[in-house]
Amino acid sequence: MQIKPILSALRHHKAGTILIAVQIALTLAIVCNALFIIQQRITMLTRSTGIDEAHLIRLQNQWVGVDDKHVGSLMQTDLDTLRRLPGVADAYATNSTPLSNGGWSTGIGLKPGGKGERVQTAIYFADDHTLDTLGLKLVAGRNFRSSEVVDQMQHDGLDPPQVIVTRAVADKFFPDGDAVGKRVYLGNKPSIIVGVVARLQVPWVGGWAANWEGRSTLVPRRLMASGTNFVIRAKDGQIDKVLHSAPAALLASDRMRVIPDDDGVVTFAQMRQEAYQSDRGMAILMGVICVVLLGITAAGIVGLTSFWVGQRRKQIGVRRALGATRRDILSYFLTENLLIGATGVVLGMLLAVGMNQWLMNTFEMQRLSWPWIVSGVIVLLALGQAAVLAPAIRASRVPPVVATRTV
Repeated sequence: MQIKPILSALRHHKAGTILIAVQIALTLAIVCNALFIIQQRITMLTRSTGIDEAHLIRLQNQWVGVDDKHVGSLMQTDLDTLRRLPGVADAYATNSTPLSNGGWSTGIGLKPGGKGERVQTAIYFADDHTLDTLGLKLVAGRNFRSSEVVDQMQHDGLDPPQVIVTRAVADKFFPDGDAVGKRVYLGNKPSIIVGVVARLQVPWVGGWAANWEGRSTLVPRRLMASGTNFVIRAKDGQIDKVLHSAPAALLASDRMRVIPDDDGVVTFAQMRQEAYQSDRGMAILMGVICVVLLGITAAGIVGLTSFWVGQRRKQIGVRRALGATRRDILSYFLTENLLIGATGVVLGMLLAVGMNQWLMNTFEMQRLSWPWIVSGVIVLLALGQAAVLAPAIRASRVPPVVATRTV
């Protein structure tokens, strides 16, 4: 198959050729970035929090008319009430939880006063029941002791003598795996790492926290504030029962509290659904856009090639009369479409990189990797060849007698 006659024919159909090439380029640019966004969203949707979500409930509690200094006794009474409930395995109080999209964060490093290298970490208030309640896997060191858990007022400095960190934090500063017993600094005073857990996701699920989503620090503190989060671990098969009995038991023990009706008591499965609702919607939207664009592009290729076949019936008949086989005709149209597609994907690769750069600058997206672009090129070229196949086969069936009928 000689390329020169094909190029000569395309020069006589510049408008259609340019239209399809530009359409392929735009489709490639949009589809590559859309699929990349879908992949990122699916990764976020499926990543583990590190906790036993299937058995956990979060209960938001607000005491009414209580001074912060008196919160400690109320908190302990409520925890005793929750832990005694049938179907409850354990419970603790905290400032925040994974998937809540709200909480505390600060820098952590090896030097005091914010000096030296520091990384961002989420701060979770914890006690000696936290690891068992959340189902966290302790990979080194020990749990907090009850004697280490103390009260913390909202405006107090955060310099706990002991901390438990995630493996992501430990590996950042102590890659040799010897973090236990080492000093780190959240503020001006040293904190000794007494334990390391395998994973505990930060509260935020947005892209801005993606680079440090596994860096969490547990501090042995009870937050003395009128509002708190109780995390309750239900026994197997008891989560629905506890979901109703827990708020009822707290209200029965002391009605001077507010537990929100809408999202005051939720399972972590419900929290995951809510936290990733926008990401799930974005993935679906991007998927629909990809399907529509690929369909439009395929339809455009089919339509244009069919039009060209109709225009070239005389030339096809002449070629058949001069000895061209059906395979030659089929090969001609496939090669012609491949040249148009190749031009479109070259332009599309440049557009894809440029679009990704704009998304990075505007929406803090990650850089589009070349495997995604290469995959998009393969998909678009294969789609183009598949789309042109039907009209090309129809062209190959034009009989030689057409040449004599149209002379």
